[in-house]
Amino acid sequence: MSNRITSLFESDLDVVNVGLAMFDEDIAAQGAKVTTLDWTPPGGGKPEILAALDALEIPEVAARIEEANALAVERIANSRPMLTGFGRAIDVVPGMTPTTILHAGPPITWDRMAGAMKGAVTGALVFEGLAADLEDAAALAASGGITFSPCHEHDCVGSMAGVTSASMYMHIVHNETYGNTAYTNLSEQMAKILRMGANDESVIERLVWMRDVLGPMLKEAMEIGGPIDLRLLLSQALHMGDECHNRNIAGTLLLLQALAPSLLQTGFTTEQKKEVFDFIASSDYFSGPTWLAMAKAAMDAAHGIEGSTIVTTMARNGVEFGVRVSGLGGNQWFTGPAQKVVGPMFAGYKPEDSGLDIGDSAISETYGFGGFAMATAPAIVALVGGTVQEAIGFTRQMGEITTAQSPNVTIPMLDFQGIPTGIDVRKVLATGILPVINTAIAHKEAGIGMIGAGITHPPVEAFEKAAKALADFLI
Repeated sequence: MSNRITSLFESDLDVVNVGLAMFDEDIAAQGAKVTTLDWTPPGGGKPEILAALDALEIPEVAARIEEANALAVERIANSRPMLTGFGRAIDVVPGMTPTTILHAGPPITWDRMAGAMKGAVTGALVFEGLAADLEDAAALAASGGITFSPCHEHDCVGSMAGVTSASMYMHIVHNETYGNTAYTNLSEQMAKILRMGANDESVIERLVWMRDVLGPMLKEAMEIGGPIDLRLLLSQALHMGDECHNRNIAGTLLLLQALAPSLLQTGFTTEQKKEVFDFIASSDYFSGPTWLAMAKAAMDAAHGIEGSTIVTTMARNGVEFGVRVSGLGGNQWFTGPAQKVVGPMFAGYKPEDSGLDIGDSAISETYGFGGFAMATAPAIVALVGGTVQEAIGFTRQMGEITTAQSPNVTIPMLDFQGIPTGIDVRKVLATGILPVINTAIAHKEAGIGMIGAGITHPPVEAFEKAAKALADFLI
């Protein structure tokens, strides 16, 4: 035996390091080849999380979970969200009132809101005529006279700050398969916009035009042209190089192609129609909110299945990141601290200018596109940073924490495999792999807007809390 050991260390070694990455430096310094395996112990090695995971693996419990998860991903895959119309939030959104402001992420009060969200709230109050100016709006928001509520608790989603007020026009997306409906507001297009926390006169003027011209014209166009199959358009857009969260070039062209004939038939003036077409052409993001409502309609159909460990909501308010889980139903949120977004910054801005991760747009990744489908969109790395191989790697890695591949939305670069869908709380904690999200970066202060884009991940605490709650519920 000693001769074998001696001969082993006299030969060239090719070492696999499992554990602390710092060990590979010492091994490499001794001239050996070393490969470090990116590995963390299940549940981060925390006894209470390991106990919860063990409880969820009890055979009879695991069998219930597998059956429930199969149903959840079936509902996600079989959902057929159709864009059926546009309407004012006060007219279509459940629970909306003239003094309600919906926001992104889990519940939060005015005093705790991030700068971008406060900027969006005060701008919305001025837009609605509830406040004379931004100072008056801040006083009103702090007075208790405004009802703040998460978009997700009103069948809505809102990108970035997500602020939605009564007069804003909304997409109306009906899930033809399961009968539920989802809503989201319209894209403001440019970087200096309300959803990013900007709130100056130009922002308010644009919102007024969207309320008086864009929204009504889109509403009339849908009445003329009829429903649009959004799952079909999403699939086509991914085949054309989008990932439909932050890259929407193809998606916007496809949506405009579907809307244009009806827009031309509306009773608005030629000048107004030109304004609308110019507005749509001003930014590729026009279709971005559309896919969020599509994903929301599908994920809500999978929510509330007893025993399921599938994540149906990931959302951030700039302070906390929250998840909801199918098997725990209703509006139970499991939260952890919002994270930094790492990526390229616009000229003149530094990472320390950034607000923390914010927005409901992570419904994209919850469904399986956006960061989960970056293999479809190599060009996205120019916006969010990284390399093409890293983008492909993210998609492959997300397959390790999801339950299925979509049969309807596929990835050409990966031999047309389906996008990874159905995030399983258990798999996230067992592997230590957190969902990847690509997203915009808003300035940490109110009134400025978008200053970059990049990659982020949820806090593990949200999944740990969900796992413990699932174990308590199912055992």
